[in-house]
Amino acid sequence: MQKVGIVGYYQVKLYSDANYGRYEMIFEAVRGALDKAGLKKKDITTVISCTNDYYDGRTISNAFAVEAGGAYLADESKVEMDGAHALLYGMMRILSGNHKLAVIWAGSMASCFPYHSARLFETDPTWERPTAYVNDITALGFQMRAYMNKFGVSAEEIAGVAVKNRKNASKNPLALKEAQNPNLTIKDVLNSEIYADPVRELMVAQPCDGIAALLLAPEKQALKITDKPVWITGVGYNQDAYYLGDRNLAESKSMELASKMAYKTAGIKDPLKEIDIAEIFESAAHEELILKEALGLTDKGEGPSLNSEINGEFPINPSGGAIGGNPPCGTGLIRIIEATKQIRGEANGYQVKNVNKAIASGQIGMCAQNNIIYILEGGN
Repeated sequence: MQKVGIVGYYQVKLYSDANYGRYEMIFEAVRGALDKAGLKKKDITTVISCTNDYYDGRTISNAFAVEAGGAYLADESKVEMDGAHALLYGMMRILSGNHKLAVIWAGSMASCFPYHSARLFETDPTWERPTAYVNDITALGFQMRAYMNKFGVSAEEIAGVAVKNRKNASKNPLALKEAQNPNLTIKDVLNSEIYADPVRELMVAQPCDGIAALLLAPEKQALKITDKPVWITGVGYNQDAYYLGDRNLAESKSMELASKMAYKTAGIKDPLKEIDIAEIFESAAHEELILKEALGLTDKGEGPSLNSEINGEFPINPSGGAIGGNPPCGTGLIRIIEATKQIRGEANGYQVKNVNKAIASGQIGMCAQNNIIYILEGGN
């Protein structure tokens, strides 16, 4: 079986309220990815989009993005999860032998719809949704409190993650402007408005407008397109229980199981020693610590002890992560693009030295209910 390679990518700059339309964004992302790879529209054989009808405000919303996304007269489908899940679908299509170039594009415009109201549809329709007490905002508070109480992690340690990621985002020209702050302090984070106690506003990955696109090709084709393909050598995915009350929110069982699956496929025995960086989809600062532990990079409750600065022991989210901008449906795909940049040495301004293997993850659901993780490697 041939390997599957990432041969091109493009991300539109993130905005809290973009001054141009969604379809222009989609076109810019897909056209940009093709141009970067030196390809044309006729080279596309399949297009996978990742949007959500609730977010787009219409049924079968991908039908209106066919032309802008490069899918006219090509095979086309949609995944209503995260862009990282859409990549898995595109990867399967490449591995089927039926396609030579897959376009995966993902993202939305959070400024154009009531994001938190739409996410209420993730809750139980009988008991939770009518009162709206359990929602994506309060769930983050439950999760952070559970993590702090179980392991004795302090709010200051969690605020440190927000400081790190917002400083990293200030070096990333594509990150959300409002998320960039090179002078932020832990005190600033703890003094910001309460989001859902104990979560503070500056700890949260802010929904925003943005689209990203990525190109996949089988091994032989990939090597013809670029001399710097990034190979997908492992992938794992898992989903935790639906009800928050049935889950241990201080941990992430779904990420633990997903990472074991990916590591086994990629032949990874010791991720801390064998992998160089990680781009993790963290909905809030405390999730980076929980997911870091679930990935086996530290023991449970020891997440704050691992130096994950750009020049630290194990860099995590050198791009700023989701805290640097969180376009619904597109954030996981951006994590994969950012990991690809690091491997190719193209993360200008926030490049980590000597990156050859990387982790990239996506998620959906409240409190990272469903996680998907990729192991990416450079070299021909």
